[in-house]
Amino acid sequence: MPLSHTSCVRPVPTAVGIGLRAPHHDHVMAQRPAVPFFELHSENFFAAGGPNRELLDALRTDYPLSLHGVGLSLGAADALDADHLAQLRALVAHVEPGLVSEHVCWGAVDGRHYNDLLPLPYTEEALALMTQRVQQVQEMLGRTILVENVSSYIHFTHSTLREWEFLAELSRRSGCGLLLDVNNVYVNSVNHGFDPLDFLDGVPGERVGEMHLAGFTRKQGLGGELLIDSHNRRVDDAVWDLYVTAVRRFGPKPTLIEWDQDLPDFAVLEDEARIATEHLHARAAVPA
Repeated sequence: MPLSHTSCVRPVPTAVGIGLRAPHHDHVMAQRPAVPFFELHSENFFAAGGPNRELLDALRTDYPLSLHGVGLSLGAADALDADHLAQLRALVAHVEPGLVSEHVCWGAVDGRHYNDLLPLPYTEEALALMTQRVQQVQEMLGRTILVENVSSYIHFTHSTLREWEFLAELSRRSGCGLLLDVNNVYVNSVNHGFDPLDFLDGVPGERVGEMHLAGFTRKQGLGGELLIDSHNRRVDDAVWDLYVTAVRRFGPKPTLIEWDQDLPDFAVLEDEARIATEHLHARAAVPA
């Protein structure tokens, strides 16, 4: 089933974009680099005025944009924050982005917000809740959204589904698309001891609307290897290999380079995007 969305100013192309963060705003505005698209964290642009909104308005005239949310807390037991959702709706209406995405996670309870994307138990109860929440957001925005698999460092013993089964069923029931974070797949495969190819086997490729790539940190001396989704270094070779496999199985998809901490010069991000572009267009899709 193809992903549907309202008409937008600039659709996100099947190319490699860059997640734009504040330290690089001035560089991008001054240099207007040849980046196919930028992804922005939605919550940073909720204010109706100010320098961030001015930046946004300048960007949207020259680049396709993707809005990526980190604070909606779709999987929380609490009701969705009506004010947050209203601000997101206003932002989406103003920007008309090519893609809108959020995470399969929770991050708030009883009005207390945590600075993390916390994992869900993969149960029928959680699936029903996530389905209802995703449908609510899509109805509010009047468009299909993508939902992203998150990295995690614990698992719930009462889960009855594998992560990829949960995502596939969520997409089927709600009609949403999937944002496949390839780095998170690899991180979780090491942390939880599964074969990342099993994850790709279980994902409905026709529902994947975007992929993410980022760097992770290895933690040693903890009784076993632990990977942290730190977004503070180049993409690991193992993640590149998994990305190549994903492109072969699903075909080329819009892809994003994420880097959120210890930001390097913008040229480093452009180099990561160059490598991803070579993989994206060099690998012909083959049946999974």
